[in-house]
Amino acid sequence: MASSRLAGRIALVTGASRGIGAAVARRYAAEGAQVILAARTVGGLEEVDDAIQSDARAAGREALPATLVALDIANGEEIDRMALAVAQRFGRLDVMVGNAGMYGPQTPTAQIEPADWERALAVNLTANWRLIRACEPLLRASTSGRAIFVTSGITRAAGRSAYKACYAVTKIALEALTRAWAAELEKTSIRVNLLNPGGVRTAMHEEAYPGLDPMKFPPPEAVTEAFVALAEESCTRHGELVHAQEGVVHPR
Repeated sequence: MASSRLAGRIALVTGASRGIGAAVARRYAAEGAQVILAARTVGGLEEVDDAIQSDARAAGREALPATLVALDIANGEEIDRMALAVAQRFGRLDVMVGNAGMYGPQTPTAQIEPADWERALAVNLTANWRLIRACEPLLRASTSGRAIFVTSGITRAAGRSAYKACYAVTKIALEALTRAWAAELEKTSIRVNLLNPGGVRTAMHEEAYPGLDPMKFPPPEAVTEAFVALAEESCTRHGELVHAQEGVVHPR
């Protein structure tokens, strides 16, 4: 029997063309969600949509066609237009996953180029604030809006952040932003959480740690259960940092 933990839920996933975002998109679709996939490359999004349909056929079920949105996540106006299109088509958003990100230069802090610093801030931090700004009304229109922002263990590992200031600073700031927003929504039905996937076999992880054997790390599919648990209507966690590889148990 097909799983349906997210049946009828409308879910937006950014950075959905590869890695963790693509794996989450496929898992959400398999759980019955109507997925909205955002990334820069149309070809990558189409490949994920093809994979969603292939997964469904292999499981003997039908999958809803994904809504594909090609955008530069660092362009706030494009985020606003996407939110308007979601409002016009669906009227609400049940799940929002802020997954898009970049690692940025690995160089001494004093040698970071201003353009690289500004791009990292734009992609990893400002874009997520623009998502909040554009999509909060859509999440409020849901009876159980859920927002999940992807962070990193680097925010608690100062000794491992040398030469990685762009990434570390933007993820620390993202955590502060997410916690502030969660506090503001305490008395609403929206639940907001941070999710640390841990070391996962992705292109970004290989970029960050080129000397490590990628096969020693789990594939992106291994952490999708945490994304599902935090997206469910039954999720009561709020304002928390969840570690995907430790599992998610909802408090009773």
